[in-house]
Amino acid sequence: MSDQYDLIVIGGGSGGLAAAKRAAEYGARVALIESGRLGGACVNVGCVPKKVMWNAADLAVGLDDAPEYGFRVTRDGHDWPLMKKKRDAYVLRLNGIHESLLAKYKVELVRGRAQFLDAHTVMAAGRRLLAKHIIIATGSRPLLPPIPGVELGITSDGFFDLEDRPDRVAIVGSGYIAIEVAGILAALGSKTTLVLRGETALKGFDAMIGQSTLKIMRDEGVEVCTSAWPAELARNVDGTLELDVRDGRRLKPFDTVIWAIGRGPVTEDLGLERADVKLDSYGYIDTDKYQVTNVQHIYAIGDVTGRAQLTPVAIAAGRRLADRVFGGMTGRHLDYNNIPTVVFGHPPIGTVGLTEAAARDEYGDDAVTVFASSFVPMYYALTAVKPRCDMKIVTVGPEQRVVGVHIVGDGADEMLQGFAVAVRMGATKRDFDDTVAIHPTVAEELVTMR
Repeated sequence: MSDQYDLIVIGGGSGGLAAAKRAAEYGARVALIESGRLGGACVNVGCVPKKVMWNAADLAVGLDDAPEYGFRVTRDGHDWPLMKKKRDAYVLRLNGIHESLLAKYKVELVRGRAQFLDAHTVMAAGRRLLAKHIIIATGSRPLLPPIPGVELGITSDGFFDLEDRPDRVAIVGSGYIAIEVAGILAALGSKTTLVLRGETALKGFDAMIGQSTLKIMRDEGVEVCTSAWPAELARNVDGTLELDVRDGRRLKPFDTVIWAIGRGPVTEDLGLERADVKLDSYGYIDTDKYQVTNVQHIYAIGDVTGRAQLTPVAIAAGRRLADRVFGGMTGRHLDYNNIPTVVFGHPPIGTVGLTEAAARDEYGDDAVTVFASSFVPMYYALTAVKPRCDMKIVTVGPEQRVVGVHIVGDGADEMLQGFAVAVRMGATKRDFDDTVAIHPTVAEELVTMR
């Protein structure tokens, strides 16, 4: 005997939760299968605990600046264990809230690991679950380099398990997570080394962003090692770690080495072959623009698809999918163009739309006009350290339609949301110019740039 549903969702992360609740709102009978903590990577080892840590690091930087504004303030250490205890309690509360919301929407939560028996049947917690529609939203997990001694390091997920702040730490990687973790640890007082396999960071972003970010990090005391392909990680007799790289360099000593080289899809042990669901060459589940796999009633959303691995993207894709399948909204799907995103470095980094290089490739050099600005924000008028804010606007055509906005600097995280709306609506540089500036702010530079 099988339990029958309109929809089975495999995975209780941001995308799976969003899709399950939206489908239930339309009256669908929904089961959600999850073996771990609800909320997925975002709530447990990603956006949420990361932002708490970023807030702490931001306060630390503010305490350093406060005396230059006339305050008699000194930084007298930082209680990492207290911060971790409060952060973990907050995350635990969010886990409970998600469970309560599933109950409110009458989504049945099945605790266990899911395996396909066939294209309509899933086994979980000793039960056979049958559904007309199935969504795979199993997310991703950190990748590890295939080198000797890799087990001596920790992943970016393991960063959130650290009971104490390491005094000397290496972060291996050049993407979102590496930049964010390095910035947090450096601001809180760790001697931090960023290990890059190439020459720059954030390679999928506009070139300006990687260059500006690394300059600021170096100025703030982060050691940046470039062209450093890890070859072996070893532990010395004194307990410290040393990282050998392919060109013969030996980076040391470290108390902790954090692997932040990317994330891969969680698809193993799902029995996808029994449902005839195909994977691409990287192990991701391939879908069309409607999130449909090669099996018409099986869908995939979020990190497991390998497209724009961001929490709001998974949520948006899940909701639109439920709108189309259960809400009668024919053609409803997520547009993956012009997705804004922020890297919570120090300072934050914001970007939406095309990079300058991508715009030139798509429209041709003659059609692209770029506006750029580099300045010291007013906040640093009284401080000895004066990091710059770098901005770039990419436009195309004679009307100079804005197709990209890129920011490295204070406030990028908050200002980008509104400018992303403008880019999505097709605003031109003239529209930006005709908008009255808010003075004195960092954001006004985007509407006064010449």
